[in-house]
Amino acid sequence: MTANDLFKQIKSKESFLCIGLDTDLQKIPAHLLELEDPIFEFNKQIIDATHDLCVAYKPNIAFYESMGEKGWASLKKTIDYIPKEIFTIADAKRGDIGNTSKMYAKTFFETYNFDSVTVAPYMGEDSVSPFLEFKDKWAIILALTSNSGGLDFQMIKDEDGEMLYQKVLHKSQEYGDNIMFVVGATRAEMLKEVRAIVPNHFLLVPGIGAQGGNLSEVAKYGMNKECGLLVNSSRGIIYADNSKDFAIKAREQALNLQTEMIDLLSFLK
Repeated sequence: MTANDLFKQIKSKESFLCIGLDTDLQKIPAHLLELEDPIFEFNKQIIDATHDLCVAYKPNIAFYESMGEKGWASLKKTIDYIPKEIFTIADAKRGDIGNTSKMYAKTFFETYNFDSVTVAPYMGEDSVSPFLEFKDKWAIILALTSNSGGLDFQMIKDEDGEMLYQKVLHKSQEYGDNIMFVVGATRAEMLKEVRAIVPNHFLLVPGIGAQGGNLSEVAKYGMNKECGLLVNSSRGIIYADNSKDFAIKAREQALNLQTEMIDLLSFLK
């Protein structure tokens, strides 16, 4: 998918919502556990209920690979089921080098046909560049994460006073095109600094909803002239209810966010 394709979808749906499919057998409604593939059935119903409200889905790969062969099969069926115009993100956080990264890229871009993969840049250019060799596919680089442990390294300053996350933003732009960056919603006040370094890149912003991120604050500091944001909510949407009406309740939560996004995107009209 191209950046223009994604931007068109944002405009037509008046949404920059990404829904995280962090599907956990311990949390999905009990009645689904009787089915042959409860993970896929859960995802299918969430997708059916929300696909007109969001522009991206983000399965967290750990929830699938932890179940072995069955989990990978559920993931493949999920990706195949998502409408083709919707951007897909493999939240895999891969970060190895050389041929290993090439195989990770091949896994998610060819075998599973994702549009993008989250990538840890700690090992430098050769941990990212293999993901940029695929046409119209994206590497989403971890830059400024919202977890408390992110402060251990990301804020360390070098002798010139530049923080590590800022160096990641500066340097990784040299690796190639089709790069996005992860910036946590609970770091919303720092999005202004991020935008000063990467004014034209898309930012994937997790942490809205259950993790406490504020959508209006994210938009205030993180939007560019073409929106430039994919704001993710996972638990706040998919686990809004645990009954047979879970998909209806998920839609209600997604609609609440999308309705707020209509106003935030009014400048595009």
